[in-house]
Amino acid sequence: METKISDVFFDLDHTLWDFEKNSALAFDTILKKHKVNVDIQEFISLYVPVNIKYWKLYQDDKVTQQELRYGRLKDVFDHMKIEVDDEMIHFLAEEYISYLPQFNHLYEGAIELLEYLKPKYRLHIITNGFHQIQNNKLVNSKIVHYFETITNSENAGVKKPHPEIFNYALDLAKCAKETSIMIGDNLEADIEGALNVGLDAIFFNEHNLETNPNIKQVNHLLALKKYL
Repeated sequence: METKISDVFFDLDHTLWDFEKNSALAFDTILKKHKVNVDIQEFISLYVPVNIKYWKLYQDDKVTQQELRYGRLKDVFDHMKIEVDDEMIHFLAEEYISYLPQFNHLYEGAIELLEYLKPKYRLHIITNGFHQIQNNKLVNSKIVHYFETITNSENAGVKKPHPEIFNYALDLAKCAKETSIMIGDNLEADIEGALNVGLDAIFFNEHNLETNPNIKQVNHLLALKKYL
């Protein structure tokens, strides 16, 4: 690359931390524990797109954190025509949050990649997740020590793709956008958000979505070695 990169910023969920796998394990645990009689495979298959929808609303400040946590479960139970009262939904939403960081599958190649990058660059996290939960994920998956700084939307006061979260992260890391790069799985929040503030970016395109061919992209974490 023309400019020497010194700092690499990563998204966490769906980029290093295997959100879908860990989320499914957390739901399997809590739904069995509280005897909510559902077909777990059907539940997960419905939950995944509903969760994406609610996170988009949350990213755009159209729902609160509480509305996100409640709404995504309520919608899935309603779709499955399963009667679960509001009190139980709120309780399950809290249980899910407490169980989620206990499952810590990372994407294939994540540790190898971090080991490869750590001696060459300063590594950082920028996440739209909530401070305590994201911190627990990093600690429990034993990758927290790779990162110099961790920026989340609670600390920054705004969410990706808002320019301010990227500027906040750059200030916290004491680095320049010209010598930094962002890696993430969300085209709008991570990639366009970074590019719009003049920060270079690489799209972790796990599902081989059709995208702008001018955007740098990889579909396996270890393929990042060709850029870094």
